Formats: sequence, C-alpha cells, structure tokens
Amino acid sequence: MKPAEHYIINQPSHYRDILLSIVDVVKQTLPEATLEYKWGIPYFYYKRKPFCYLNASHKKQYVDVGFAKGFQLQNHLDHLIADNGRNTIKSLRYYTLESIDIKVLTQVILEAEKLY
Repeated sequence: MKPAEHYIINQPSHYRDILLSIVDVVKQTLPEATLEYKWGIPYFYYKRKPFCYLNASHKKQYVDVGFAKGFQLQNHLDHLIADNGRNTIKSLRYYTLESIDIKVLTQVILEAEKLY
C-alpha cells in the first residue's frame, strides 16, 4: 500500500469516508492527476506539479482540500477559504460527508486545471 493510501485508510471512519469521496471526485474529474505522499499528507500532482492536498484536521474536525494555485481561482470564492499566513493556497473544507458539494468541487478542480 502506498503512503497516501495508508494515510487515508488509517483515518477514523468519519475522515476516511470524506477523503475517499474526494479522491474519487478528483480521479474522475482529472484522471491524469497522481496521488502522492508529500509533507506528511496525500497530495495530488498534475503535470508533475503540486495540484491539491488532502488533510484531515482532527483538532479542527474537518478535511481540507487545499489548492496549490488557490489564490488564482476566480469562481466559488464563497466556498474557498484563505487562512492567515497562506499566500498561495485556498481550500475547500468539509466537516461531513454530506457537506461535499460535488458540483462545486468538480468546478473548482476544472478551474484549477486550467492554471497548469
């Protein structure tokens, strides 16, 4: 098992279900992307460059999908979060499996793809 898969599978079920759903959406939307394990978390690469990471924040109780070129994204700004201290990444955050808006996630992935 690859380290990224190990990270996902070993999460508590709440986070694992969210992560697996997000992985499925990314793979369906951007099949050329590869799931790597960088900086201690799963990270999708596209055209051999960092695309988006997946981070289960147990302390804050959400899954963060951070886009490497997030500050260049123009759509769905009401869903994208830019925390203090991050100057390139914006993310989508999911607290429950049901909170994943697949349409928004897909559209953000497609918009981010155009930046590469």
